[in-house]
Amino acid sequence: MQTIEQTALYSLHAELKAKMTPFAGYAMPLHYSSGIIKEHLHTRSQAGLFDISHMGQIHLNGAQCAAELEKLVPSNLQNLPPGKQRYTVLTNKSGGIIDDLIIANLGTHLLLIVNASRKNIVLQHLQNHLPHHCQIAFQSEQALLALQGPQAVTVLTQYDTQFSTMPYMSVRQTHINSIPCTISRSGYTGEDGFEISVTNNNVLNLAQLLLSHTEVLPIGLGARDSLRLEAGLCLYGHELSVEITAIEANLSWLVAKDRTDYLGAKRVRYQFLEGAEHYRVGIATSSKSILREGTELFDLQGNKAGYISSGSFGASIQKPVAMAYVITELIAPGSQLTCKQRNKDIEVTVTQLPFVKHRYYR
Repeated sequence: MQTIEQTALYSLHAELKAKMTPFAGYAMPLHYSSGIIKEHLHTRSQAGLFDISHMGQIHLNGAQCAAELEKLVPSNLQNLPPGKQRYTVLTNKSGGIIDDLIIANLGTHLLLIVNASRKNIVLQHLQNHLPHHCQIAFQSEQALLALQGPQAVTVLTQYDTQFSTMPYMSVRQTHINSIPCTISRSGYTGEDGFEISVTNNNVLNLAQLLLSHTEVLPIGLGARDSLRLEAGLCLYGHELSVEITAIEANLSWLVAKDRTDYLGAKRVRYQFLEGAEHYRVGIATSSKSILREGTELFDLQGNKAGYISSGSFGASIQKPVAMAYVITELIAPGSQLTCKQRNKDIEVTVTQLPFVKHRYYR
């Protein structure tokens, strides 16, 4: 039987009367007393604080670590300057995605932020493929917070005015109210925001400090999922897997066009030049039904055309939203498809992503 772990903020979640749920081996808050929809809308309009300490943080130290890690991802890393970070994917030999991750250059070392459900697999993969001079250190004593929404910067600039001009996808080591932390201007909601790495010993004080601001509410995994879905952002195990490539996932923008020296490059390169059989798309419907993961999609002649990878209620637009993998012939926005849920036929339409415009700070 799998042991369910707790983050360093478990006591705070209990105090805030969160509804807890198991996720990736951790007891995590699904939502708080205000509920998923209110939390979702509050993040879009003000600021939400997320405990994402279940995610893995890994340090890489040593000469040429960026060059060695670059052999495991389709993105360029050697040109990543100190103080910047990059979203990319780890690929396997067939070009499938082992995990999607953030790689930050902190000057003295690289910081990798990986998914909770994949961190042990990522660690093993790195140990198997990186040379011994690349020192791999899992940061088990670090917690991770995300402060997301248009008022996130208003809150943080009360502690340091420099936060207001931090570029998107930049990262720095600093202090918030004398609490040492590593902070990046990034997130996974489509909103402006920050992710903050802080020790387990300090995370409760920092979380309580941020929650003391009237603009900030605690937000659970339910709203985190609906927010990222509206923003058209992938979730590992749904839109991403060891069988799916970055090209199929419509992440071709992260693939360096001249690279052929990473794991799985042959398949990725072929799909980049010749196309793939299916791609990730947005799915809209006039039905009130939430489109569920795994639901099959069909063309108007009844032929199988794809499947739903994620579905939820888009509280910002008051409509169901979904992402799907659809065969290439039917990925054009406006393509009409159907699906069946609970013996009911539902008409759906391929649509452009995202459903809600990104509001990152540029």
